Amino acid sequence: MAISAKMVQELRAKTGAGIMDCKRALTESDGDMEQAVDALRKKGLAAAAKKSGRVTSEGVVASYIHGGGKLGVLVEINCETDFVARTEQFQQLVKDVSMHIAAANPLYLKRDAVPEDFLAKEREIYRAQFLDSGKPEKIVDKIVEGKIDKYLSEICLYEQAFVKDTEKTIEQLMTETIAQLGENLNIRRFVRFALGEGIEKKETDLAAEVAAQREALK
Repeated sequence: MAISAKMVQELRAKTGAGIMDCKRALTESDGDMEQAVDALRKKGLAAAAKKSGRVTSEGVVASYIHGGGKLGVLVEINCETDFVARTEQFQQLVKDVSMHIAAANPLYLKRDAVPEDFLAKEREIYRAQFLDSGKPEKIVDKIVEGKIDKYLSEICLYEQAFVKDTEKTIEQLMTETIAQLGENLNIRRFVRFALGEGIEKKETDLAAEVAAQREALK
């Protein structure tokens, strides 16, 4: 099948890969766009894996403010060289990740950052719920682990579905960008601020404490 320039451009827009890589992938897949996309993504995974051990000491600390100052994000994303840090594609990645954090509200970067006592508490809650429903204990344990696995994928940034393209995770977005830029990249840390977050809870706790003190004085 003849590979047209339009097909190459379409594949490049979908993957961000180079022109020759796109043409080669389309040729090898006999013009099948989905197969070509898969081939380029697999190639990106392999390329990213080779670069994963490289030191990332450059990059940027960026801020994103949304809703007229009601929501803000600070994120540090690292790369290997200052040259890549200044590229338009890296800057777009930083913007996309910042916007994603603002929208998706991840609690942790990766699974290994989640405290064990936090997970233990979640397991206890899930377990109590399913035991109360009358399910056998062995089945409950499997269900609980499945729930925990799903919960982790929802609260860990790298595993969340990218808000601008839910077909890929943030980890896949990073992997694809690593393959395109030719450098190792790493989201090092982030923090998300929402105006007034936690104030209502503190006021409620204080009100409860005052009520308890009044009751004790009766």
